[in-house]
Amino acid sequence: MNPRQRYLETLLFGSPDRVPLLPGGPRESTLAAWHRQGLPEGRHYLDELSELLDVPREAFEGIRRVPDAFRMIPTFEEKVLEHRNGHYIVQDWMGAITEIADVYDYTYIRSAKDFVTRKWHRFPVQGRADWEGMAWRYDPADEARFPPSFWEGCARLEASGQAVAVSINGPFWQMREWLGLENLCLYMVEDPEFIAELAEFWRCFTLQVLETILRRVRVDALMVSEDMAYKAHSMISPAMARRFLQPAYLSWRDLIRRYGVSLYDMDSDGSIEELIPVWIESGFNCCNPIEVAAGNDLVAFRRRFGRQMAYHGGIDKRAIAAGGEVMCVEVLRVVPPLFEQGGYIPGCDHGVPPDISWPAFVEYTRLLAELTGWRS
Repeated sequence: MNPRQRYLETLLFGSPDRVPLLPGGPRESTLAAWHRQGLPEGRHYLDELSELLDVPREAFEGIRRVPDAFRMIPTFEEKVLEHRNGHYIVQDWMGAITEIADVYDYTYIRSAKDFVTRKWHRFPVQGRADWEGMAWRYDPADEARFPPSFWEGCARLEASGQAVAVSINGPFWQMREWLGLENLCLYMVEDPEFIAELAEFWRCFTLQVLETILRRVRVDALMVSEDMAYKAHSMISPAMARRFLQPAYLSWRDLIRRYGVSLYDMDSDGSIEELIPVWIESGFNCCNPIEVAAGNDLVAFRRRFGRQMAYHGGIDKRAIAAGGEVMCVEVLRVVPPLFEQGGYIPGCDHGVPPDISWPAFVEYTRLLAELTGWRS
């Protein structure tokens, strides 16, 4: 099997020759620590793992994502508004006023390069007037969304032998970027019609952009980013999720089914058990990263939801950091029971933090390589 076939067979409860070896991804501070702890400078950590563990580099391959075609065009000007007390006050590309420590800069707001704590001072949409002045930035027909380089990149992905994914912000995530979490939740109660309008706008815009991609690219997975849970509960009730978010979920489900996309993958941090039934109703058949510190238990989820949901992630990052027997107990608690039915790719339950040392990560990946069939 090639990596694409292996990835899909695993998460669709098929019969893969081996399970993909996807232990988790480090961020900048983690890599900096690893280079101090034995990972050679200039060496990709997966290349080093492949050599250390004597497994093919292909073991670490599975899925790659097409470039983002859903962002606003044009974006706001990124600029530092003020520098005080060791912090920058920044206008970010989304139009929010954000504060970050001056060891970073606004480029850290563009993507999850590291574990960066931020404070938001103001969001771009405070009410209907702000929204009316901003909606024009989401024109699905804007030619700048699909330059020749976009399609060239997609063609390379299709030829890579890996599964191809489109990533999209869920309606909760996107409205939170426009309004901020507190205002979003207040509007859901005080002006639900406005939230319904925003959610419908996002549903229609994303459907048009997504179908443009699906007409030309063989897509295997739609990955939805929707962080919407705290450590103990969802940020909104399941009833609110059904009211405001499910119309978009169902529309995306119907569209991807018409184009033969087999994986519909939900990404949400926090405690997600009360949300999984909503996602199953909405057509999702996979979710991640399944944070253990938030009370998620994959073994219990499999007992409750059976083969209605596949998973990737779910290994407690705290146990990986501890290493040794603590790590082994955690991995063996989760992986063999999930492997009995399939539909599971084990990995760290979020981005790999810097308290997981390079030796601990090698030790943990070695155990995963044995369990997934890459080492005897």
